[in-house]
Amino acid sequence: MRKAFRKLDGILLLDKPHGLSSNQALQRVRHLFRAAKAGHTGSLDPLATGLLPVCFGEATKIAGGLLGARKAYDTVARLGQVTDTDDAEGRLLRERPVPELTVERIDAALASLTGRIQQRPPIYSALKRGGEPLYARARRGEEIEVEPREVEVHRFELRSAADLLDGLSGALPPQLRLHVECGSGTYVRSLVRDLGELLGCGAHVAELRRLWVDPFREPRMWTLEALEALAERGERSLDACLLPVEAGMASWPQVRVGAAEARRLGQGQGVDGAFHPPGEVAVMDEEGRALGLGEVGPDGRLRPRRLFAWAAVQP
Repeated sequence: MRKAFRKLDGILLLDKPHGLSSNQALQRVRHLFRAAKAGHTGSLDPLATGLLPVCFGEATKIAGGLLGARKAYDTVARLGQVTDTDDAEGRLLRERPVPELTVERIDAALASLTGRIQQRPPIYSALKRGGEPLYARARRGEEIEVEPREVEVHRFELRSAADLLDGLSGALPPQLRLHVECGSGTYVRSLVRDLGELLGCGAHVAELRRLWVDPFREPRMWTLEALEALAERGERSLDACLLPVEAGMASWPQVRVGAAEARRLGQGQGVDGAFHPPGEVAVMDEEGRALGLGEVGPDGRLRPRRLFAWAAVQP
């Protein structure tokens, strides 16, 4: 029997499991909730775990803004091995001895990869060239040149070098445990690859977990197993996991509008006034309900940009 999908609005903070692509995880969740429309906000590699915000229904209209949000990760860098994907799922290209390292030398290398830096994305990435993801070309064995681009790394810090010290004694592979906070478009795999080169031995990502994405700094994440258990109790239990659309709009400056202004916006018309700040804003009604995204011009006029369906049916 074909599953009947339903209209559903809200945001789910999914704890993506290891081994699934972001799209595979999204489809699993979408079918669990029977959501007619869903999208995620920023891919995680199959190797990675952690926070993957999933937007249902009208919440997909703000997903693009969440893509550019600041993010935080914990990662394990495996030293002495370089792979073609810059992570543990790739093919080993070369092995190099790990030199004797000090915390001071590691910290200096991390500092040089912090701030606004030029970064070359991995060739195995979802970046598109000519409408095709780079990973598709890489898998065909095509030679690919990826241009560096500017990204922002807010924090790149050593959490532990205990594994490295153990590794040099032969007990464990030489590893560093690291913490990263970065802006949109930054690849942790590239950071780890470049760190390995600065340390003179090469490196790849052995583990990666996304901790948070703005504005969800202390997320209550749901695993697929927990969601499947709730689904057994019925959809009301499942739907209780969802955050309202407003929870994802904290990063936008907010403007409030009265009932008459809300009606004009819902009809696709601009509203004169002294609205501020200029630029894209979250539009809220007098009760604090989000109507969608608008844009304030230099003249203080508010224009609708991407409103939610309920904004068009204002009383």
